[in-house]
Amino acid sequence: MTGSNPHLLLDARAELGEGPAWDARRGLLLWVDIHAGRLHTFDPASGADTCLELGEPIGCAVPTRHGDLLLALRSGVWTLHRSTATRTLLAVPEQTPGNRFNDGKCDPAGRFLVGTMDDAEQNASGSLYSIAPDGRFQTLLSNLRISNGLTWSPDYRTFYFIDTPTRLVMAYDYDLDTGSLARPRPVVHIPPELGWPDGMTSDQEGTLWIALWGGARVTRWNPATGRLIASYSLPALNVTSCVFGGPALSDLYITSARKGMTPDQLAAYPLSGGLFCLQTDTRGLPTFEFG
Repeated sequence: MTGSNPHLLLDARAELGEGPAWDARRGLLLWVDIHAGRLHTFDPASGADTCLELGEPIGCAVPTRHGDLLLALRSGVWTLHRSTATRTLLAVPEQTPGNRFNDGKCDPAGRFLVGTMDDAEQNASGSLYSIAPDGRFQTLLSNLRISNGLTWSPDYRTFYFIDTPTRLVMAYDYDLDTGSLARPRPVVHIPPELGWPDGMTSDQEGTLWIALWGGARVTRWNPATGRLIASYSLPALNVTSCVFGGPALSDLYITSARKGMTPDQLAAYPLSGGLFCLQTDTRGLPTFEFG
């Protein structure tokens, strides 16, 4: 594994940069600034970053098999048609006032798994939903505080999930035919001195890569033993999420946030809210498409 730390790609100064997803068809990175309601598209080849103002908070965006995008907005889950820039409402699974969407990803079968949370971060009112291509949805988990960190094992038989305040990575048996969860068990505990577990991805070796809010680092863990394998420092305090991308799926793209930081913290971590990249010696799992 490379010993270098992540380097800055874009000094974006995002308030709540989150939700990186790799659009392999186009070689582009999707990411969001949640409360600002901005969908960003970053081109690693040119370094250009384009932004679409959505007019409402966005939790995440994922590519679809038809070449469009799926957006988890405050008002519901929408398809964004790239050719016309129009939106079509697919589902409104969340009905709790004050909740918003947070992290979400597609499973290898094309379902969209997306979590919600109390935007004030007070109530355990969040849920994890699984949305089928026809818009039908089921609730997989409920009573969540801050739904985060969805990923799968390389054989897709295990689903990993984080409810941030618990400091735990939970593993579930995953049925790819039905999209159901079974046999919950904790596999990783994040100690307080490292920060709070936020977004997460996995690689083809079966290890977990976890961004640490308040920890200024991204970390790599073995879910079979619960042990920390490696830690990589960032010049950003609140590291929010990560995803593998690039031609070989070996570039780890990392988002961060400035939300809630004091002037002293911003002075110490001026690149908070930036977009970063770590070149690794492993290959990640792909960003699966919806549909």
